Amino acid sequence: MSDTILPGPDCTTMTEVRAGVDALDRELVALLARRFAYMDAAARIKPARGAVRDEARKTQVIANARAEAERLGLPAEVIADLWERLVEASIAYELDRFDRTR
Repeated sequence: MSDTILPGPDCTTMTEVRAGVDALDRELVALLARRFAYMDAAARIKPARGAVRDEARKTQVIANARAEAERLGLPAEVIADLWERLVEASIAYELDRFDRTR
């Protein structure tokens, strides 16, 4: 087996598919680490705990993800649900960080 990760359409075995998924999952976690670093910054910058939850921004972020999913031909409802969970987890993380720094 080669260490080369094939694009999905080029995979011919489940071993290749699983290797690609595992590699992509590592990349996704690295991207989430970058996203959560912005939550650290937001917790540091926001002047009050009540500023952490911003429902208008939450709605915008989920709508952006939904629109991008539609543009890419992905299931928009699934992506919106994932983003709902991601945003809520990000808010909880930011609140925790806010509380730890005050």
